[in-house]
Amino acid sequence: MSLAAIEERVPPMAGLAVAVLAVSTSAILIRWSSAPSVVKAFYRVVFTTALLLPWALGRYRGEFRQMKPQDLGIAGLTGVALALHFAAWFESLNHTSVAASVTLVQTQPLFVAVGAWALLDERLTRRMLAGIFVALFGAAAMSLGDPALALLGLGDAEALAGTGMLGNALALVGAVCAAAYVLAGRSLRQRVSLVPYVVVVYVACAAVLLAIAVAQNAPLVDYPRREWLLFLGMALGPGIFGHTVINWALAHVESGVVSVSLLGEPVGSTVLALLLLPGEIPTPTTIVGGAVVLLGIYITAAARDRD
Repeated sequence: MSLAAIEERVPPMAGLAVAVLAVSTSAILIRWSSAPSVVKAFYRVVFTTALLLPWALGRYRGEFRQMKPQDLGIAGLTGVALALHFAAWFESLNHTSVAASVTLVQTQPLFVAVGAWALLDERLTRRMLAGIFVALFGAAAMSLGDPALALLGLGDAEALAGTGMLGNALALVGAVCAAAYVLAGRSLRQRVSLVPYVVVVYVACAAVLLAIAVAQNAPLVDYPRREWLLFLGMALGPGIFGHTVINWALAHVESGVVSVSLLGEPVGSTVLALLLLPGEIPTPTTIVGGAVVLLGIYITAAARDRD
């Protein structure tokens, strides 16, 4: 069956649901790996590209030649944005709390909404905006946990102390880069086929991550077989069935809907962590926050279907 036939049969929202589930496995695979963060990101992108490249060169060689220099440049810059998202977010975890970092990097739907309105002339209804903010509130509750209660005066405010301004800034940079990645993909996927587009994006992303790894003197070889299998798992799950399907969905679904749907990732990751990682028992705040995230995704998706 051709890719075009598959695209006709798969509803975009169903494909997006599969993608969210796939990217939800990323945190588990990363936790299992002991390699440096930038190395994990680099090999995930490299293996994803290697899996796609034979198919891309065999079926889409002509489309690569037909890509305009401007589109190639934008796809390359999109890959740079994706690499900087990984680099900034992972580095932020060295300077601030996990709660603060995850919460701030998840603000990217707000940047997507503003960018889609300013650059892509996409209309976001009040109901869609309400869904985005509901989902963001739930994500903040999941990420902050007990500190979220402290913000409301219901817990220990000292839990918020020690948050580094540099780490917070890097997490926000990661959010902006993630928003740029989504917006650029939404723009290009209107006129560029999925496989040629993602191959160019992933090659550019891998090149930037390699440069960062070399600059950090991170070891690129001499890993045990288990690590290589985890790198491959990251490519198959979060890479092929995650980000690649997300890029396919961007041709059929508004960028704001795609972006807010990705907030379902912490929900899926929490469930998988509960099943696969010892000691990962979600707090009541995390459970309630996950339910709020799902509510926000439903509101946004339902608003899209009505328009």
